Amino acid sequence: MTIDSRAFRNALGCFATGITVITTVEPDGTPVGVTVNSFSSVSLDPPLVLFCLGRASQSLAAFESAGAYAVNILADDQQDLSNRFANRNLQERWDGVAAERGETGVPLLKGCLATIECDLDKMLDGGDHVILVGRVRRLESREDGKPLLYFRGGYKELG
Repeated sequence: MTIDSRAFRNALGCFATGITVITTVEPDGTPVGVTVNSFSSVSLDPPLVLFCLGRASQSLAAFESAGAYAVNILADDQQDLSNRFANRNLQERWDGVAAERGETGVPLLKGCLATIECDLDKMLDGGDHVILVGRVRRLESREDGKPLLYFRGGYKELG
């Protein structure tokens, strides 16, 4: 059976997701970040999470070589960060962005609902994507705030 790619995307768009910006660093220390909604927990023991990144992504090589990354779970007032890190211009992504370096040296964005710092555990084949599994090293979360959500091709709010 052949699956129409547009029908596939439309069906998957019915699954509401949170928005993250995944961050790491180039070997020279240059920060790298990309907007991702394909993020999931994997295991509590050991604590593992994953995200998927397209093989054609300009940022893939940095994630492959860094050995660590951070998941920055965006709040509903951070739509600008989601758009910024989805932009193809890698240099403009970091202009004026408030961040600090975590334990692993990767950037942690300010104001997020949660930040999860991970050591890269393994990379798996995911068709036209790579699945990056991380072992959680450190995390922080806020008690307040609402998530930035994505549903049927657009940003949404909790009702």
